[in-house]
Amino acid sequence: MKFLDLAKVNLRSGAGGNGCVSFLREAHNEYGGPDGGNGGGGGDVWVEAIEGLNTLIDFRYQQHFFAENGRPGMGKQRTGRTGEDIVLQVPVGTEVLEEDQETVIVDVTEVGQRFLLAEGGNGGFGNLHFKSSRNQAPRRANPGQPEVERVVWLRLKLIADAGLLGLPNAGKSTFLAATSNARPKIADYPFTTLVPNLGVVGVDSTEFVMADIPGLIAGAHEGKGIGDRFLGHVERCAVLLHLVDGTSETVIEDYQIIINELEMYGGDLAARPRITALNKCDAIDDDDQAQLHNALEQAVGGKVHQISGVAQHGLIDVLRGIRTSIDQRNKVENAPEAEDTGWRP
Repeated sequence: MKFLDLAKVNLRSGAGGNGCVSFLREAHNEYGGPDGGNGGGGGDVWVEAIEGLNTLIDFRYQQHFFAENGRPGMGKQRTGRTGEDIVLQVPVGTEVLEEDQETVIVDVTEVGQRFLLAEGGNGGFGNLHFKSSRNQAPRRANPGQPEVERVVWLRLKLIADAGLLGLPNAGKSTFLAATSNARPKIADYPFTTLVPNLGVVGVDSTEFVMADIPGLIAGAHEGKGIGDRFLGHVERCAVLLHLVDGTSETVIEDYQIIINELEMYGGDLAARPRITALNKCDAIDDDDQAQLHNALEQAVGGKVHQISGVAQHGLIDVLRGIRTSIDQRNKVENAPEAEDTGWRP
């Protein structure tokens, strides 16, 4: 199935049905009075998160969603039928944005969560509604309320516990394949990964979900290489794993590029708990590895893991560190609101 994480859709709710002007006519009742029924309400447009979806690809082929109009009222006090609603079924983690692509209308993060995007118009009153002691035979009825039209954007942000960051060809897909059930495309050239991948990682009898996003480049926060959309997929993660290619000739510069992009992206992404690992250590001799490791630790200002996704060296310690950060996040979320543990997402 093809992956799509951004889609534009046009919505229109149903218009309300018109009220009816009618009078009862029976052989034994010459002056039966008004009996026009009300119009039916127009259908609504809803968005709902469902299980089993991980892409917005369906919205590439259908961009217009129109709810049904309400039916007009009829004689004998019959109310018109209400128009059918229409429901946009989206993956969990989808944001609905205004046409400006900035204002968030709703963020659906749980299965079954529903939100009303466009309300159908009310049906108009029939002439029976206007009968009074002063006006026994009203000849007026209300038209139904008009439909609501709007354009919205759907933006999918994957829901994962941990996210992989790094420049192209840093070994993120190899790491994910070595530690999870995911089978991303792996090759020895940049931009092998073109869409985000999810994998379930197991460590010490526990599991968590990790997201591998395509490699970032300088200027990603401004949309270069659509990096701003890729960064959106790790916004919800409890911890970020930053892989640095140990075979690069500019290890420290590579590290700093990603950090700069996180800071420029905005929000609290740069402050998110982060684990740094020097990857591809199996391809570096011991002296160079020690030198690079020390230089990177000075740049990071903390611990740097030495790992190899291909040789599967040092992976368990990294996964345990990720699991600890996830547990800390869960502990904070489940703690009473009055208790401040100091952790910030």
